[in-house]
Amino acid sequence: MSDLLAPEPAPGGALVGYARVSTREQKLDRQLRALEEAGCAKVFADKQSGKDAQRPELKACMAYLRPGDTLVVPALDRLARSLHDLITLVGDLRRAGVGFRSLHEALDTTPGGRLVFHVFAALA
Repeated sequence: MSDLLAPEPAPGGALVGYARVSTREQKLDRQLRALEEAGCAKVFADKQSGKDAQRPELKACMAYLRPGDTLVVPALDRLARSLHDLITLVGDLRRAGVGFRSLHEALDTTPGGRLVFHVFAALA
């Protein structure tokens, strides 16, 4: 949990988006539009259930991110399968010097956003 208290990544990195729908029949349009409007320079998207931990585009996204970048998601449930997974992923990002932002929940890894993540972690 101490990783969530790490300093915020240095500004100037890229905004990188990640979107996901659960089935091939669902459309990514709304999520992709939101990420584009948020200023994401690159977007990765999976059409796969969140229950599947082996999401190829999420893996590619995590490999693409560099220190100073910020991962942007339309909503928390598009990234993580559970609260525990969310906390783990955000901790991994912090260790890598990557910021995090969720558009729907207006959450990020600024000091106030990290406080919310600590509340989440305590509840988990």
